[in-house]
Amino acid sequence: MNTGDKQALAEQAYQKALRYELDYGCCPQCVLAVIQETVGIVDDNTIKASHGLSGGGGLMGQGACGALSGGLMALSAKYGRERHKLDAGRGINNFRKSRELVERFRQEFGGVTCEELQKQFTGRTYDMWNAEEYKAFDRARGTQCAHATATVTRWLVEML
Repeated sequence: MNTGDKQALAEQAYQKALRYELDYGCCPQCVLAVIQETVGIVDDNTIKASHGLSGGGGLMGQGACGALSGGLMALSAKYGRERHKLDAGRGINNFRKSRELVERFRQEFGGVTCEELQKQFTGRTYDMWNAEEYKAFDRARGTQCAHATATVTRWLVEML
């Protein structure tokens, strides 16, 4: 695929991931679903397995942003170590690609955890298990989480 085609596909993936996150939520699933639809490599079980990673893991905020986690899962689907090769070395190429994604994400968004992004996007953190707090977060974040989800998806299309 030439560079122009890849850039066009990356932009289409960005727009689709933005829409999915705004319509459906669960950022890691949105990243992975769009990667499945544009690049392949991701199966339905991987999308299902990412569900609990949303909101920093279990909607707790303290873990990695779900969009970033979904991105790391997509990279591992392509470059990760296979089960039958557990004893065949660390698979350093996947770690390099994953590190590149994490560093790029941190530079772009000012952090990597859900809570860090909540602060960047809204000035505070929220208890996503409290219905009123979650509604307040949803209003305050606007399209910023969707933009993060879509940006990760765009980068993945470029990286895969």
